[in-house]
Amino acid sequence: MTLSTVTVTLRSEARCPNFRKVYNRCRWRQTRQRLLWAEEAPELTAAHFGGGGLLHKKTSNQPGQEGERPRSRKELIEELILKSKQEKRERQAQREDALELTERLDRDWREIHSLLAPKAPRAQHRDRKEQPQPDAYDRMVRELGFEMKAQPCNRMKTEQELAKEEQERLRRLEVDRVRRMLGKEEGDRKKPTHVSADDLNDGFVLDKDDRRLLSYEDGKMKVQEEQSGEASAGGNAEEEGEDESEDESEEDAEGSGGSDSHLDLDCDAESEDESVGPERVRRRAPRERPETGCQEAREAAGAELPYTFAAPESSEELKSLLSGKSAEEQLLVVERIQKCHHPSLAVGNKAKLEKLFGFLLEYVGDLATDDPPDLEVIDKLVVQLYNLCQMFPESASESVRFVLRDAMHEMEERIEAKGRASFPGLDVLVYLRIAGLLFPASDFWHPVVTPALVCLSQLLTKCPVLSLQDAVKGLFVCCVSLDYVSLSQRFIPELINFLLGILYIATPNKQSQGHTLVHPFRPRGKNSELLLVSNDEDAATWQRRSLSLHWASASKAQTETEANHTRLSCLAVCLALAQRCVLMYGTLPAFQDIMRPFRTLLTQHLAASNHPQELQELCRSTLTAIETQERRYHPLVSEKSKPVPLKLFTPRLVRVLEFGRKQGSSKEEQERKRLVHKHRREFKGAVREIRKDNQFLARMQLSEIRERDAERKRKVKQLFNSLAEQEGEWKALKRKKFKK
Repeated sequence: MTLSTVTVTLRSEARCPNFRKVYNRCRWRQTRQRLLWAEEAPELTAAHFGGGGLLHKKTSNQPGQEGERPRSRKELIEELILKSKQEKRERQAQREDALELTERLDRDWREIHSLLAPKAPRAQHRDRKEQPQPDAYDRMVRELGFEMKAQPCNRMKTEQELAKEEQERLRRLEVDRVRRMLGKEEGDRKKPTHVSADDLNDGFVLDKDDRRLLSYEDGKMKVQEEQSGEASAGGNAEEEGEDESEDESEEDAEGSGGSDSHLDLDCDAESEDESVGPERVRRRAPRERPETGCQEAREAAGAELPYTFAAPESSEELKSLLSGKSAEEQLLVVERIQKCHHPSLAVGNKAKLEKLFGFLLEYVGDLATDDPPDLEVIDKLVVQLYNLCQMFPESASESVRFVLRDAMHEMEERIEAKGRASFPGLDVLVYLRIAGLLFPASDFWHPVVTPALVCLSQLLTKCPVLSLQDAVKGLFVCCVSLDYVSLSQRFIPELINFLLGILYIATPNKQSQGHTLVHPFRPRGKNSELLLVSNDEDAATWQRRSLSLHWASASKAQTETEANHTRLSCLAVCLALAQRCVLMYGTLPAFQDIMRPFRTLLTQHLAASNHPQELQELCRSTLTAIETQERRYHPLVSEKSKPVPLKLFTPRLVRVLEFGRKQGSSKEEQERKRLVHKHRREFKGAVREIRKDNQFLARMQLSEIRERDAERKRKVKQLFNSLAEQEGEWKALKRKKFKK
């Protein structure tokens, strides 16, 4: 079929939706064939139009090559491909040489052109008049003209759009991770590809090889089930050669800028091999993948953290998700759960995240009760708790209040059963600390912080210090209390009393201490010298450091040296808290009276003891801070009131009246006259209104009478008319009878 025939056919079938595509394919194929005919060797032209003459041509005609076997069509095509590639490389080298030569000539021309540029004589420059300098206004106008203008930009995305994009990103990453874990390549995923109108689908490859060898025996078609090893080996070699030739041809096509590639020759060669060569059908064999690399990729993808997680329905599910992972991975898991279940993405996500806050709170308590407690993970999970609390403050406050309520009920039950209570576990202390971080502690009253502050005061009042763990927990409660009131600067007497008790149990008991202890501390007893250190060697080896919460939940027994170091650390923390109290409560009027027991203990006992030098310096600095605070007593003064003025006579005020009226009337007479005048005016107004009403009623009655009279006259007139008509009719009837 020629191009003109195709054109006529397409014009007659113009309604076909793909006629332009078919037409373009035919034109492109014809043009490409013409170019190949012009460039190919005469032998290849003879092979195309001579019925395969190259396959039957004998090489014995060429001198010096007698006795060699004839070359097959495949070898000829490979030789043609090699020649074509060699010509392309030569053309590419020529193009690069020409480009390099052009650049060198351009560079030389720029150097020469700079020397040939004409220069104006200096005399002309002298003759020019000096231009006036622009004033301030002109400079301002030019600056405004060249000033940067506001450029339009994309609008800011809403919280819902950002959450949707983050969810889609995590979903794509999870799909990619699962694909790598299963060992699938990225090319296995089906992607929509653009198909050009000139695409002939020459590179189509079947996904599955379900073809069989085809042969004929005695004129009948025969399909073989298995291929011979020799044929398969030959096919693999041929396919590898085709793959290499295609890859190289693609590289050459990219480098040469779209030069011709003999891919259609390969297709034609394969089609002719099906008809001329052995009757067998081959497909391109997939390249072997390195098993070791795939296995490593699967293991890496399997060890990678998933990008999407289902919202946990119970605390056990959350523990199973977070157990066995590092602190960063646990934080990442909780963050991805929040992003995948943002409240704006679905209806039930709000309830899921509210439950997640309670589960996280319970998980934090479990981490605090472990031995040793995982405080690093707790510190990182507080960020996620804060984010959830900002999203759902009501449900978060309910959860925290529920935890604190349970802790207070347990303490009250313990007091009722044993008469005294002990410090709670580290989980309750962590909950109290988290409550101060999640909610504002400076409010006058808060539904969460206020009960938490009361709980802290109860712990400092009702829980006696019976061991080093109790001392560490009590000092931690003091730190949390000071953090609560750091902005509001509320005075907590339980805090001052507890710090004073800690200083008391760190000094040797003597008869006169200068103050009275308050519960939960006792002046005499087994634990009255709990923090006293008698070993000078342990005191010499002590170094000041932060008091770790691990000692508050330590189940293992400490050595004597570790216990002495813990006692000294507790004393150092107590003195540091006392300094904070001095800075915070130094403006109170009775501050000196409040801190007098501290001054007595620090002056008489702690300063003269055999404590380390660093601890003694801390003691002296605390004592100096207390003494430097000024007394802010205010003397008692009676309340100031305004002086009572002297009683004076009331002056007689005479109203100046107008001319013609009596001048000697009193205020009562004037008031009586005013009322009389007002009564007369009101009476006249009432009479006037009554007259108007009577006139209106008279007019209405007259109009009604006139209407009744008119109606009566109309009816009388109508009766007279009807009687006259009857009389006329009777007279007419009487005449007729008379005539007859």
